[in-house]
Amino acid sequence: MKIAVIGSGYVGLVSGACLSEFGHQVVCIDMDAGKIQRLRAGEIPIYEPGLEDLVERNAGAKRLSFSTDIADIAGAQAIFIAVGTPSRRGDGHADMTYVHSAAKQIASQLKDYAVIVTKSTVPVGTGRDVAKIVRETNPKAQFDVASNPEFLREGAAINDFMRPDRVVIGTNGERAKEIMRQIYRPLFLIDTPIVFTKLETAELIKYSANAFLAMKITFINQIADLCEKVGADVHDVARGIGLDGRIGGKFLHPSPGFGGSCFPKDTRALIQTARDAGSPLSLIEATLDFNEARKTQMADRIVAALGGKPEGKTVAVLGLTFKPNTDDMREAASVTILPDLQKRGIKIRAHDPEGMDEAKKQMPDLDYRNDPYEAIDGADALVILTEWNSYRSLDLDRVKTLLKAPVFVDLRNIYRPAEMQAAGFQYSSLGRTA
Repeated sequence: MKIAVIGSGYVGLVSGACLSEFGHQVVCIDMDAGKIQRLRAGEIPIYEPGLEDLVERNAGAKRLSFSTDIADIAGAQAIFIAVGTPSRRGDGHADMTYVHSAAKQIASQLKDYAVIVTKSTVPVGTGRDVAKIVRETNPKAQFDVASNPEFLREGAAINDFMRPDRVVIGTNGERAKEIMRQIYRPLFLIDTPIVFTKLETAELIKYSANAFLAMKITFINQIADLCEKVGADVHDVARGIGLDGRIGGKFLHPSPGFGGSCFPKDTRALIQTARDAGSPLSLIEATLDFNEARKTQMADRIVAALGGKPEGKTVAVLGLTFKPNTDDMREAASVTILPDLQKRGIKIRAHDPEGMDEAKKQMPDLDYRNDPYEAIDGADALVILTEWNSYRSLDLDRVKTLLKAPVFVDLRNIYRPAEMQAAGFQYSSLGRTA
């Protein structure tokens, strides 16, 4: 089957590469000529484990191609819209400019029947809007609209696409359902649940899933704060409740707060949708408010570890991206915490295995170092902000020798308090006492 994917960003590129791995003929279309040129040359514009090999293999097999010409959707039985839906400035709604533009471009080229599939994360009602735009642009067009939200974790996106927990497809057309079944036929063979729903239901499933996970992160962060006050251990609490099958253990790890391309903007968009519908979601509103406040709280914690006297101090920061195994800096905790520390007179030396190029675009005045120990050398304190595997087994004797003072602030809890104190560190973590 021929498939076109409009947008070659994170979701579009991963989806296109994985669909070609299923055996489909896939063309990824993007208006960014520079990006397409790099992709044709085998250069992957994002860091995602396994993606480079996947693209190379399928491009070499002539199943995956890249184009800037919208006319190349000709003959595609399914056209996926995978463009960005950032938060709209001023009101928190999702900005649908790129989705609506893609719908118009698709409509202008439609000659045969096709399913237009929204893969982007979009508010409830977007599928109806896309259908209206296509009809107005091309009254003769034969098409159905489907919603097929993505559930990809950055750093594990390929596995999430190839072995998903479920595939959600919202559409009212039987012909569209059959085409979508054929697209995902390899997943039927491994008994992946395929959930068919109405358009609006599929759109709301995506937002609801992300909002619930964001709320789960905030819940355990608040429990971590309580644990510190009463002398409990948040990891034992998380395990104790996570073993309950109704709760589950995932997303119950304390942190400086959630970030990335999905949770912040999707919770904002869902909040606005609910308000507009006259059914506000107070739990999600509180989740977002606490998450923003937590980042400032983390800066306060670092200052406290420095004895409350930050002026003129140097802090080594390991990890800048919002999570490991990605170079994504969107709404990372570091983007709030580190400028806050700088305003208080602290000098920042930073290291990240993959995110420094992206970080420099947002925080150009940090002192970036190419090696973690180089960042640590002579610093007044060490802070772990992202739990990259390479930071889990630091040479602690060397770290202690390099630091001016043995101050270690672990905002991802990758070390054990008792061991760190035994090693002579003034160790601070989340939701645990020594």
